[in-house]
Amino acid sequence: KEVMVDVDSKHQPAKPHWYEHYVQPCVAELLGSTLFIFIGCLSVVEDVGGTGRLQPALAHGLALGLTIAILGNI
Repeated sequence: KEVMVDVDSKHQPAKPHWYEHYVQPCVAELLGSTLFIFIGCLSVVEDVGGTGRLQPALAHGLALGLTIAILGNI
């Protein structure tokens, strides 16, 4: 018996589950926005006269960097 093998057929990756396609990006966006806003608001709660605009800017930068590092692959 001869077995025919289709050499030209391309392997297609499996489709992502509905959770990975719809829910996971929404949860990541929610967590990222929450972290960004929470850390940003906490940076100005105790506004000492000497910090100026540097403290909120650094806090927002840190929050954005953490959000990208943690949730970037989603």
